[in-house]
Amino acid sequence: MSPKIRLSLFLVLCLFLPFCAGGLLAFSGESITYDIRPVGKAEYRDLGSTELDGKKVNLSTFQTKVFNFDDTEKIFSDPKSSLPLRVERYIKMWPNKEYLVETYNQDNFSLKIEKFVKQKKVKEYAYTAKGPVYNAVLLPFSLRNLSRLDVGWTMSVSLPAEFTVKIVSIEEIEVPAGKFRAYHFTSNPNKFEIWISCDELRLPLKIKDTGGMGYTFLMKERRVQKR
Repeated sequence: MSPKIRLSLFLVLCLFLPFCAGGLLAFSGESITYDIRPVGKAEYRDLGSTELDGKKVNLSTFQTKVFNFDDTEKIFSDPKSSLPLRVERYIKMWPNKEYLVETYNQDNFSLKIEKFVKQKKVKEYAYTAKGPVYNAVLLPFSLRNLSRLDVGWTMSVSLPAEFTVKIVSIEEIEVPAGKFRAYHFTSNPNKFEIWISCDELRLPLKIKDTGGMGYTFLMKERRVQKR
């Protein structure tokens, strides 16, 4: 899969976050499913704590299925900042299969992506950013840790492409999971719009691609598995 296609898929799901000083909320065992319009489905799962290179980290997964495209991502993130550390992607696009490893270095604001086919590394990409590098899939779910949101609020984010994101309104929307009051975010350049619930959960309710692919993610159901 080319870097341009991967970036487009990132942007379908992308958002941003600053973090509140009061600490991160825990949603271990949470599962959120989405309908993808015009066709497809996706599921986010918070798997709690694990270890990476001898350190305690958070682990979550996100699986997207659209036509013959299946992308499952294992996302390892820092438990204090929620910044991504490593992402393992298992991609199936019939008849091909790919395995990608994304390595984030938050000390020098860089991202390395390695592509493997049949257990052999075939390509490597390197990116640098002006600040911490965020993972597009993880960001909407980290948004619930924001201390405060207001209309007019803006932030710059590196994915590693640079964006400015702004809250343009608070409005009522309806998704398969029900009706919600939501913060409406837009991006500059105009690549995506996102609606996040105005309650204590800050659920990513709707994620709309405005950059050409035309997909919209709509929240269908939230479940929490007790451990």
